[in-house]
Order: sequence, then structure tokens, then C-alpha cells
Amino acid sequence: MNLKKLLWPVFCGMLALTMACSSDSTTPTDPGNPQPGGDSNPGTNPSDGGGSAAYVSPVALSTSANKEAASAVYNKWLEWHFVTKTAEAQYYQSIANKFDEVFGGYDPVGRVIWSAQNGNSACTVNTTNSNMASRGCTVSEGIGYGMVLSYFQGDTQTFHALWNFSRALRAYTGSPFTPWLTSGFTYSITDRSSATDADLDIAASLVLMHYKTGVQDYLNDALVIIKGIWEQEVEQTSLLLLSGDTDIWKKDPTFNLSYFSPVALRLFAMVDNAHNWKGVLDNMYAYMKKVQDAGTGVFPDWSDAAGAAKNPPNNSAKSTYFLFNKESVRIPWRIAWDYYWFQDERAKAILDKLNAFIADPSRANGDPTSLALAKMYSWNTSVGADLKGGSAVPNQWLAAWCLTGISGNTDWLNKCTAAVNQKWPSNSSTSYFSDILLSMYSQLLNGLYQRPF
Repeated sequence: MNLKKLLWPVFCGMLALTMACSSDSTTPTDPGNPQPGGDSNPGTNPSDGGGSAAYVSPVALSTSANKEAASAVYNKWLEWHFVTKTAEAQYYQSIANKFDEVFGGYDPVGRVIWSAQNGNSACTVNTTNSNMASRGCTVSEGIGYGMVLSYFQGDTQTFHALWNFSRALRAYTGSPFTPWLTSGFTYSITDRSSATDADLDIAASLVLMHYKTGVQDYLNDALVIIKGIWEQEVEQTSLLLLSGDTDIWKKDPTFNLSYFSPVALRLFAMVDNAHNWKGVLDNMYAYMKKVQDAGTGVFPDWSDAAGAAKNPPNNSAKSTYFLFNKESVRIPWRIAWDYYWFQDERAKAILDKLNAFIADPSRANGDPTSLALAKMYSWNTSVGADLKGGSAVPNQWLAAWCLTGISGNTDWLNKCTAAVNQKWPSNSSTSYFSDILLSMYSQLLNGLYQRPF
């Protein structure tokens, strides 16, 4: 979600138009398989109630897979990019008295820190800690990623802290969705509109935690978000996922395929039989194939209903929308996750085509450490040319291209997993996106994605 909302003046001016509040306070019931209940107090955390036998995927990972390596990357990421309300109260003493306006009664509470946004005053807070000074904002995408990361790491404390951040804001606004952009632990919200990828990830992580523990509170909260996604973020005619809940994405739909989480949709179908989630899954896969087949083999960051690359209506990617770039880098993670757990042939076809593209002799020539992986490739060169890469392959790009080998290119997967396991989070004030993606990819590549059912 790193490019979607860059036009600050426009969005601030449209704030009244982008509120996403719901008056529906109905708590859904478990559609089946009654489970032990959790504490119904919204500010407390339920206890884990069990668990199931570890799932073993029939898909082989690399011989270099190393769970300890993934855990080390996660711990390094956590050290720099996660902060609790208690710790931040020490950094931001001048505004700490405002933290409980939204988050009072929720303990623990934590957030994933967005990268330094030096040009945005909403993300800069006066503090004696210079490392924190311009990292005052959180995006809902980061909360979703953090909940997925902490779930697979078995880090229940961090999971609950991030869940509390999300549900406190949702309770405060009356919306089923976490606001896309907030300023730290205050209710200084720069953009209240939703980001569909975040909503999918938050809900999916809660469903997974429910299956792992049997605790009902996780499922109850997930179903509220799932209902909102169906009503506000699914285009009802095409059954394609919209990019958010506001009219800007509905009047002239522009789709972001990196928001498509097949596993999330499968989980929704398992717990919510009132909506056609299988239809959304099938239609999204069909649309994805249409987009991929119409181009060079990679995906554009944004595309229209016809499957062609398109600049999104907020004009945030006017010169890059046709590239396999900052949005699309997440596609291999989402599709490989589906293939690893469910062996969907549609997922395999997408991954195979991506891998054949990059491993081709004219590009990486089978070498996952090649600088060919640093280039941003065009979905269609008649729309725009490739964007020349730098002098090093960014961590998230190495990891993304690496996972394209999970569906059949064993040699590629072995070589690149070993290379990924030599990478570390940069832990800089601007490395939010690369570090969190590295950690997510590392967990999947190294075998931490255990299915709880």
C-alpha cells in the first residue's frame, strides 16, 4: 500500500468524503463447530485454548530452508519496526496523555512503524529520540502484515498488541475496517479510508488464530471484518476485490492484484457460508490469468476491468503503473502461500510463468543472484519500458523472485533460499516496506507457514 495514498493535500481535503463508518454492531455467531469461548471484554486477550497437529505440505521447500534463519529475521524486524504504547509514551511525552482516548483499556497495544515521511507533518512528532521523530504514522497494511508475521512466529504477545491496535480504532470509529493511515497512538487520522489488503490480512490472521486455539473471540471479530469486506470491498457484479471502501475505487474500478489473497478468501469461505467467497476466489484467479496472459508474463501494479495496465484514480502511480514494481512485488508471496497450502493449479501456472520469465537466458539465466532481479519489468513494453535496476538486488525483490520457484524450479529455489537467508533487515528509518516483506517471505521460504487445520 506504499503508493496508494501519496497525495496528502487531496486526501486531507477529501477527508469528509472518505469516512468509513458502520452502524451495524451485530456480533455474528459461529457458523459451526462450536469452540471454547474467550473473554468477551474487548480490552482483554483470550487465552489460547488448544491447537491442532502440525500440517505438513506435500510441496517441498528448499534444502536450504532454515526456520531459525526466519526467526532471526523476524526478531530483527521486531526490534526496529514494532513499538508498544508504553514504550512510545516515553518517546512522545508531550502527547502521551492522549493515547488513552482511543486505546485506554486495551493492553497490550502495539503498532508497526511506517517509514519516515519527512514531508508529512502528521508523521513527524517532537521527541528526544531522533530515530523515532519522523516515524509517527502507522498504515493498516503494516498491522495486517504484523499480525500474519506474529501468528506464524508463534508470538502471541505481539499478535495481541497489534490486534488491540486494530480493534480499538475500529471500536472508536464504528467501522469494520482499520483506518489506512493514523498518527501513532492518537486519533489524529490522516486518512480514514480502508485498504483491502490490510482488511484481508487482519481477518485471515484472526481466522487462523481461531483454528489454532479454538478461541471464539478471534472468529467473532474476523466475521465482522469479513462481512464488511463483502459489503464494501467486493465489486458485486464481477466479484472482484476493490482496492478500498471509498467511491474513488468503485466509480472507475482499478484493481491491484497484490491485494488478492487466495488463502484469505479460502479461510473466509470456511467460516462464512452466507457469502460467495469461492466465486470471488475463482473470478480473481481468472482475472489474474487474463492480466498475466495479456502482457510479458509479469503483472502491472494496477490494472482496469479489461485487464490492461492503468494509472489508479488517485494518480499515485502515473509513471509506474505498468511496471512489476512496488505493489506487484507482493504477488509471489500471496500466490506461493496458496500453492504451498492448497496446491491450486492456477497458482502453479502463475508462478511457473513468472519464474520462466525471470530465469530466462535473456534475463537471470537461472541465477537468482543476478542483477536481472533488480530491474522493474514492464507488463507491456508498448505501454512503457522496463525500469533499469540498481547496483544491488533489493531484499524484497530477491525473496519475491525466489518464491516463484516453489512450484517446480527446485534448483532456483535451493539457490535463492540460501541467498535470502544471508539477508538482514536494513533497520533504517525508510526500510519499513523492504524489511517487513523480507520477513514475510523468509517465513514462507523457511517452513514457518504451518497450516492449523
